[in-house]
Amino acid sequence: MTRAFRPDPVDPAALDRCLGAALRAPAAGNTVEGRGFVVVEEPERYWSVTLPVGRRDGFAFPGLLVAPVLVVVCCRPDAYAARYAEADKGRAATLGRGPAAWPQPLWWFDAGAAAEALLLAARAEGLGACLFGLFEHEVAVLSAFGVPDGWRAACTIALGHPDPAGAPPGRSASRRAEPPIWRF
Repeated sequence: MTRAFRPDPVDPAALDRCLGAALRAPAAGNTVEGRGFVVVEEPERYWSVTLPVGRRDGFAFPGLLVAPVLVVVCCRPDAYAARYAEADKGRAATLGRGPAAWPQPLWWFDAGAAAEALLLAARAEGLGACLFGLFEHEVAVLSAFGVPDGWRAACTIALGHPDPAGAPPGRSASRRAEPPIWRF
């Protein structure tokens, strides 16, 4: 993850290729209308909502604020309920009763798949990227950008050209542990 960027603009064609990869990510039940993206090419609009100027002095990653593009990955739970209420879903049609009927909300998985596709495409384009959460700012960000009701924000991804000179020092501790892998 890149935490320091140069202010150089991102080539629009490269950005389109990154977004295209995110659009082609897997979607449960082919519910492609259940995800969307807020592309912010005026990042100050985003930061003014999530990190007002008065709070920026102590921000641990000031180079992140320089990223020229921010992409908010969104999902719409009701789109999944509507899709799974369709006749071709058979036994899974009980999920069509609404988002509360889902024991594992696949819209979050699909948003994650779209985010990962965007991150990998950014890397292929020679760009840096950093995925981070919106935390308590989700509603304010969606409102600030006029996203219609019913949408949720899964994460934000900063995109741009890495600035090695502004990168924070690496972690001094080694990786704590590898995740478990169970094989049978």
